[in-house]
Amino acid sequence: MKILVCISHVPDTTSKINFTDNDTQFDTNGVQFVINPNDEFGLTRAMWFKEKQGANVTVANVGGPETEPTLRKALAIGADSAIRVNTAAKDGFQVAKELAKVVQDGGYDLVIAGRESIDYNGGMVPGMLAGLTNANFVNNCISLEVDGNNAKAVREIDGGKETVSTSLPLVIGGQKGLVEESDLRIPNMRGIMMARQKPLQVVEPANAQAETDSVKFEKPAPKGAVKLVDADNVQELVNLLHNEAKVI
Repeated sequence: MKILVCISHVPDTTSKINFTDNDTQFDTNGVQFVINPNDEFGLTRAMWFKEKQGANVTVANVGGPETEPTLRKALAIGADSAIRVNTAAKDGFQVAKELAKVVQDGGYDLVIAGRESIDYNGGMVPGMLAGLTNANFVNNCISLEVDGNNAKAVREIDGGKETVSTSLPLVIGGQKGLVEESDLRIPNMRGIMMARQKPLQVVEPANAQAETDSVKFEKPAPKGAVKLVDADNVQELVNLLHNEAKVI
């Protein structure tokens, strides 16, 4: 079984975010980048298929040379090879088109993508990728088993969970629950050394056109001052809620 794991290169949630050029560009200075958490769950599940079923695992990313350390980390975790599509990721449609070409050229049986990335939270790429490659699709996936050409997946739905049976080729949008957090892997020294010898292929883009453009970025407004009201002064609390907060 050939597996492709889609990897997003995203800022660590602890990083302080700023913008430049009149708030039109993301400022990467001082920002640490990591594997998108939803993708990391998928990569860990792919490692299980590699170890238990002999699957071959490739990781792929759409981005510039700055994303290669993230791909190398995925190789250190255990992926067999990596592909970087040499173009900036501009929107979900463009990324899906570029990844679709990678899938078609590589003949992958299973594509594991994160449900969404934690930077833009678009949640569009897995579904569009499945549509572009004419593959079956399971989103919000929290469990996946593959037996030959057949697959059984569990996905979260409103109010519960749903178990579905499908077949390969398959694209999933994975998330927390696909593996336990305790199963996530930290690259060890041996893995890091081996990753240096594994192939990281840079391919030229299919020149897919982005359908959207970011005009300006804006941070959330800072939180206002907090007013403390004595527990015995109910009338003042009611007055503040009515006249200042205007919630009653």
